[in-house]
Amino acid sequence: MTKKDYEWADGATLDDHTRQKHKVLREYFFQYIAVRCQLPQMERFRLAVVDGFSGGGRYKGGEPGSPIILIEELRSAFDAINTHRKAQGLGEIEIECLFVFNDESQAAIELLKTHVAPLQAEIRETRPKLHLRFEYFIDTFERSYPAMKALVERGRFRSALFNLDQCGHAHVERRTLVDIMRSFPAAEIFYTFAIQALIAFLEKDASQLGRFDLSRAQLADLQQPMSKQDWLGLAERVVFEAFQGVAPFNSPFSIHNPEGWRYWLIHFANSHRARQVYNNVLHQTGASQAHFGRSGLNMLSYNPKEEGALYLFDVTGRQGAKDQLMEDIPRVISDSGNAILVAEFYEGIYNTTAAHTDDIHSAIIENPDLQVITEVGGERRKANTIAVSDVIKLKVQRSFFPMFHVKDKKDGEG
Repeated sequence: MTKKDYEWADGATLDDHTRQKHKVLREYFFQYIAVRCQLPQMERFRLAVVDGFSGGGRYKGGEPGSPIILIEELRSAFDAINTHRKAQGLGEIEIECLFVFNDESQAAIELLKTHVAPLQAEIRETRPKLHLRFEYFIDTFERSYPAMKALVERGRFRSALFNLDQCGHAHVERRTLVDIMRSFPAAEIFYTFAIQALIAFLEKDASQLGRFDLSRAQLADLQQPMSKQDWLGLAERVVFEAFQGVAPFNSPFSIHNPEGWRYWLIHFANSHRARQVYNNVLHQTGASQAHFGRSGLNMLSYNPKEEGALYLFDVTGRQGAKDQLMEDIPRVISDSGNAILVAEFYEGIYNTTAAHTDDIHSAIIENPDLQVITEVGGERRKANTIAVSDVIKLKVQRSFFPMFHVKDKKDGEG
């Protein structure tokens, strides 16, 4: 797929799939700042934000592009955090953010500067503890990346969020994604691409089929109409396999389009907490992304003819997810023995579930086969009190699958 050029000076049109991406980006970035600044003892937070395909900043009619959205949400989160801290009798937190904006088009960057300037001046005047620095690059992302990376490293930013909203598929190399995730301890990436470009790449380079565990028959299936739900399930598996190894956690969900799933928005993260927040945001933004498969744990392990279902992160989907979680979670605990630390449980499940945190916690508390034990030996009774230091334990008398007994009988030994 060739790169799409936006006519920023004349007012670029905001496509629906881009609007949905912006909705997720806006909500997630606000939550990202809120979560990273939640410790009462914290007095200062530093981060770098790199927008690799920034564009001109505003679309036709003045609708904000990703650079403006990121600045606005940082400002909103800063205000909300400090309002909450003031109510608790705490001092105001100080935030330092380096924004790095890159675009191939010099005209787009010059226009972006005019849109950033009023926000920059307003924040400098009204929020003295919100420190913003802006740097601009004009080149392809891959050519700009080494200098942008060096800039972030010189600033000694441990937290770095990259927004890579490319057109097509080939404007960001996989090795660059890996480098980002390994270069910064608290790195996260929003990565967008068109699925048609990935399919065309696989079609031209058949040697890649084995790496993606994809047969020629499955590749032929991917070339069929994109509006079929089972097509989405296959495409999602291919995407998941394609980006395994980039980061410990990646979300292979497409941008929802009933007429055909064409664009993917993937969130890469190094921590389960980031994926946990991202899942919750998708449920809050409502049908911005879509998943086809299981709604509990092991979301890609399903029989399309028996289990596959379209999951739109809505109320209906959440109920189905909870039903599956009631069965899936005891199996995970049993596979570990009879008990597991909540933090370890999260590490094991969050790369392969689309479920909301509240649904996971409810399925644990309401499950007759499980109990949650606190550090001091007490038992949790409410889902919203579960902590990462707790232990999930199988009860001595279990009502769920007696797997060893069933296996023995099957083998003729029981």
